Amino acid sequence: MTDLIGDNFFQILAAGFFVGVVVGLTGMGGGALMTPALIFLGVGDASTVVTADLTAAAVYKSGGAVVHAREGSPNFTLAKWLIIGSVPMALLGPHVVAWVVDPDDIDKVLKEAIGFALLFAAATYALRLYLVLRLVRSGRPAPDPNPRIRPIPTLLVGALGGLLVGVTSVGSGSVIMVALLMLYPGLSAVKLVGTDLVQAVPLVLAAAISNIALHGLDFGLTIPLIIGSVPGTILGARIAPRVPQSYIRRGIVVVLTMSGFALLDKAGWGPLGSGDDQTHPVLIGLIGVATLVLVPIVWGFLRKQQGLPMFGAPTVAELEKIDDARQCARRGPS
Repeated sequence: MTDLIGDNFFQILAAGFFVGVVVGLTGMGGGALMTPALIFLGVGDASTVVTADLTAAAVYKSGGAVVHAREGSPNFTLAKWLIIGSVPMALLGPHVVAWVVDPDDIDKVLKEAIGFALLFAAATYALRLYLVLRLVRSGRPAPDPNPRIRPIPTLLVGALGGLLVGVTSVGSGSVIMVALLMLYPGLSAVKLVGTDLVQAVPLVLAAAISNIALHGLDFGLTIPLIIGSVPGTILGARIAPRVPQSYIRRGIVVVLTMSGFALLDKAGWGPLGSGDDQTHPVLIGLIGVATLVLVPIVWGFLRKQQGLPMFGAPTVAELEKIDDARQCARRGPS
C-alpha cells in the first residue's frame, strides 16, 4: 500500500478542497473537474486517477442520496430503469477497454477518452441552458411527480452514462441530467435532483469496483482526495448564496473546454498531436479565447431562433436561476 501521507498528499488535499468548493458553489459535476486536475498534477497515471476519483465520488454521493430518499424526493421507478441500464455498462466498460487496448496504450487512450468526455460535459451545460430557454419560451409543462416512464430510452440513457462514467469518471451528473430534462420535462426540480443522485450511487460504486478490480486502489491518492473534498463541498454550499454563480459557471465551461483539448494534446491525439505528456500552451490559450468570443455569438443566434433578440432578457444569469431551481438541492460531486 502506498504511504498515506506521501510527497503529493497536500497537493491532492488542496486540489480536492478547491474542486469541492467549486462543486459546492455551482453544483457542477466533480468528476469533470477533479480528474483532469489530478492528471495535470502528475500524481498518477490516468487509470489510477479515474479509480480514486470514482471511489471518492461513491462516498460523496451516498450522503446526498440518503437525504433525498428520506425526504421522498426521488422517482424510484425512473431511478430503477436508469440503474438497470447504467450499472452493467459501468462494470463492463473498463474491462472492454482493457480487452481491446494494448496495455502500453491504456494511459494514452484513457486521456483521449477523458478529453472527449470533458468537451462533452462542457457541451451539455450549454445544451441544458438551451433546453431551459425553450421551456421559458414555450411554457413549462405542469409539474408531474410521476410521469409515464419510457423504459427503452431511459435504459439507453443509463447505459450511455454508465459506459462514460466507467471509463472516464466523467458524466454521471451532467450527461444523465440533461437526458432526463429532455425525456421528462415535467419532472419537478426536487424529483429530478433526487432521482439523479439515487441512480448515481450504484452507478459510481459499480464503476469504482470495476476499476479497482482492474487497477487496484491508491489509498495515498484516495484518502487525501476525500479529506479535502468533503469540507470544500460543505464550504462551497454555504457561501453559494453570496457568490455570483453565473460568471463562475461560464468560467468552468471555458476551463473544461481548455482541459479537454489539453488532455487530447497531451495524449498525442492526431489533430493536436503534441504527445509525450507535452502540450501546446499557446494553442490551448487560443482555444480558451475563442470559446469566450464565439460562444456568446452562437448563443445569440440560438436566441433568435426562439424569437428573441440576440442579447437581452432572459439573460444567461436569469436562465441559470431557473436552472438552479431544478438543481437547488444538488450540492455534491457528480
